[in-house]
Amino acid sequence: MLEGFSALFPAEARRPLLVGLEAPDDAAVYRLDAERALVLTADYFPPVVDDARAYGTIAAANALNDVYAMGGQPLLALNLACFPDDMPAEVARAILHGAAAKVLEAGAVVGGGHTTRGDEPTFGLAVLGTVHPDAVVRKGGARPGDRLFLTKPLGTGVVTTAGKQGAASPAEMAAAIESMSRLNGAAMAAARAADLHAGTDVTGFGLVGHALEMAVASGCRLALRVSEVPLLPGALAHARTGRFPGGAATNEAFFGARTRAPHDLAAPLRGLMFSPETAGGLLVAIPPARAAAFADACPGAAAIGEVEAGEGVALSA
Repeated sequence: MLEGFSALFPAEARRPLLVGLEAPDDAAVYRLDAERALVLTADYFPPVVDDARAYGTIAAANALNDVYAMGGQPLLALNLACFPDDMPAEVARAILHGAAAKVLEAGAVVGGGHTTRGDEPTFGLAVLGTVHPDAVVRKGGARPGDRLFLTKPLGTGVVTTAGKQGAASPAEMAAAIESMSRLNGAAMAAARAADLHAGTDVTGFGLVGHALEMAVASGCRLALRVSEVPLLPGALAHARTGRFPGGAATNEAFFGARTRAPHDLAAPLRGLMFSPETAGGLLVAIPPARAAAFADACPGAAAIGEVEAGEGVALSA
């Protein structure tokens, strides 16, 4: 749909745009001068949990994390809200307060926003951040030999789907909410200190989809060990009963052709590799000499594979 869209803008207008439509990445980056660039993103979605404040917190974290994924620091956020006419004021207030608290935690501020009416609540943020032009983190840049780390467990999609069906336990939901609410700023700081070569956050395209984007941008193959990928409590059990969000099948249909996997890889585990995530962790490519230092600095990170010569994504048991 957007093919050729950037060509509508003159080359002179596009020159300050360091990251835009030419290749998929997590946010746009616009150079102001030799020392400063702006990072801009927008993200919003319907409720993934019943608790209104938690929903606002998760939606805010999801948007803020796109700025962190580019190596930036969030500065300013605008609320993007679509609320039904009959939504109680206290519910809307709880969503906005949850988001505001997360923005404050990120060291940023909410400066306003825009609200429309609709049949279903939808909420998120537009976020503006800053980064040095030479410190932008891209999906491209991974090199053969790099170690791949994932900084949060997978499974938010299946656990929240199970929650909507009344099948997830309170403990499972609490773990998923905690994970989705966690900002990726500290993890990115540790990755930058370890001289990462490439990075992205794992969200709607699932682990394989975002890994494939990194592989294509880097001209390499990402080899992932499924047994090393951390999972949220209950994620595998709910995957075994088929409680995948709708996007899981779409992701597998779209990305599966460029993914190698052993024939005996269990279907629930394979499905979890493609399942959409909300406010997921970072997938980062760390030079082998710095892998141990990164693991020490980011205790929640799991080593899940390596970068190899080749193309696409390869899954192994």
